[in-house]
Order: sequence, then C-alpha cells, then structure tokens
Amino acid sequence: MSEPTLIQVRAERPYEVVVGHGVLDRLPGLVTGAQRVAIIHPPTLIAAAAHLTTLLEPAGLEVVRIDVPDAEAAKTADVAARCWSVLATAGFTRTDMVVGLGGGATTDLAGFVAATWLRGVGLITVPTSVLAMVDAAVGGKTGINLAEGKNLVGCFWEPRGVLVDLDLLTGLGRAELTGGLAEVVKCGFIADPVILDLIEADPDAARDPASPVLRELIERSIRVKADVVSRDLRESTSVGRVTGRELLNYGHTLGHAIERREHYRWRHGDAISVGMLFAAELSRQAGRLDDQTAARHGAILRRLGLPTAYRADALDDLLAGMAVDKKTRGSRLRFVVLDRLAGASILAGPPPELLRSAYAAVVADPPVRP
Repeated sequence: MSEPTLIQVRAERPYEVVVGHGVLDRLPGLVTGAQRVAIIHPPTLIAAAAHLTTLLEPAGLEVVRIDVPDAEAAKTADVAARCWSVLATAGFTRTDMVVGLGGGATTDLAGFVAATWLRGVGLITVPTSVLAMVDAAVGGKTGINLAEGKNLVGCFWEPRGVLVDLDLLTGLGRAELTGGLAEVVKCGFIADPVILDLIEADPDAARDPASPVLRELIERSIRVKADVVSRDLRESTSVGRVTGRELLNYGHTLGHAIERREHYRWRHGDAISVGMLFAAELSRQAGRLDDQTAARHGAILRRLGLPTAYRADALDDLLAGMAVDKKTRGSRLRFVVLDRLAGASILAGPPPELLRSAYAAVVADPPVRP
C-alpha cells in the first residue's frame, strides 16, 4: 500500500490534508487535548462512526455520536440547533472537538456547529464522498441552507485536519461518485488542465474507486483548492474582475439556483455540471473564451455521464434564485467566467439578453433529470 499524500493548506490557521488508504488511524493524534469528541454523521455511516469510536475511546476520550439526516436535509437551522443541544447536554467545553463524517452536506453542517459552539471548537473533517474530499471538507467554509437559498448562513472556520481515506469510497454508488467528479472537472478548467487530460484519456478509470487515476484526480483537485484557499480564505481579494477565492465558484451561480429550484433533489455535482456548461457558454458569448475550450466542457461532462441540460421554462425562476447568490453585489449578478483554459475572471452585471442566449445552450425538452 502506498504512503499517504500530505497536502498543506496555509490559511490563517494552517492545517494538513492526508490522502491515502487506511488513514483514519491518524484521528486520535488530531484530537489531542480534548476530553470529548462529537461525531456528526448521517444514518448511512453508522458503521464508520462506530469504527471511529473504537479508535478514540481507547485514548480515554468520551465519544458522543450525533445522527443527522442525509444529504442537504442536514443543513438546516433545526438540525444545527439539535446538535448544539446534544453538545450542551454532554458538557462540551472549548477544548473539546467535533468530527464531521460524511459527504459535503454533513461536513458543512459539522463545520458550522463547531464554529458556533462556544464561539468555536476544534473540527476534524472525514469526507466520505468524492465531492466532499475535493471540495466541501477542505477550505474552511461552513454553512446551512435557508428556503431562500443555499449556504446563506455560515462562517469561515478551518478544520484542525482533514482525513481523506480512499477506502471510504468503496461501495459508494456510481451516481454519487460521478456527481462528485463535477467539482474535479471544475478544478481542471479553472487551474489544472492535466485533470482534464486524465479524464479524457480514461473516463472509466476516473469513476473507479480503486483506480490510481481517481486518486490522482482527487489529490490534484485538493491541491487546487488548497492553493486558492491559502491565498484568499475569506474571498477578500475578489475585487473587480479578479476572482480570488470566488474562482472556486465556477459554475456554481446557476448550479446553486438549480439546486434550490429542485428543493435539493438534484445532487450538487449534477447541478454544478449544468452550471459549468452555462458558465462556459456565457464566457464564449461574452467574447472571453474560445469556441474549442467552451465545447470541451460538454464533451468531458457527457463522457462522465453528468447532466448537461435543464428545463427550458426555468430561467426566470433561476434568475430569481441567482439574485440571492452570495456573489451578487447589490442588484448586479456576478459570474466566474473563463478567459482561457486555467484563466478566469469575474463578469459582473451581464445584460439579460446575454444570460438568456447562454441559457439556451443548456436547455432540454423534455427536461433532463439525473
């Protein structure tokens, strides 16, 4: 078995992402100084939570397991309040810690709970999906959803460490694994084109949990995010056309609006896939991006089996959803667009006719549902 890969995130409070097989054994060393550890996890990961408990209890730690709903249903104020109540009942202090075990929604929730309990306690994330490994569990963004939009309530809170155990991908459903690859593709277009070359060379290997290709894709994507976050944790350098950390939101403005419109029945990666194709077409029609790179988006996404179209009659609803996107400034919509491969900028306040024309490239009738 190969050695774990260590990726440094040099944010305000630096931490390390450990990628490899069997790296969960490192968990006890990351919670030094705590007396109690809360493991927040969905019901589908009871066995994995029990395994973490067997690692922590011999070290004299009191483990509290908090079962939360699966997927986006976990990211609500009610669920967060229930987690706080459990921590209060168990007597958690500022030296105790929270472990987020699960997909991106679970790690987002766990991070928000850790950040807000007693104004901040230690957090370890243990992502169990490709999406969480390359995106949600790394970067220090935490949050919950409102009926009005996704991630509208949250804060920045870096973890003490991230354990990306590739063994946890075994048994992950094909659709769930493929959906996570949308964020990998994003990293290829915004920063590391080698990612795109690897996928184009062998898309089947990219979807194989045991493949060294998938491991390389995950590691490269984590490095992209670590580099961006290290330079701009709080999106403070996103000014004018400069993207800063907003670079990571390529495809997300429309994607989040689709998720909200579908009441989060669409997987995040599926919505981001459509959002990326829209962003590429917006980039092309705005005169920023060449035709070949724009077309490459659809070719790669389709080879992976990701959706590339949405409802023809949905644009007005989606525009209303985008109006409350976190990147919006005042009444002006802002989109991350590509000027070239691995070169992005901000397009602010595009005219309505440009938005409608770009959206026409991602519609299907009857609508496509992943």
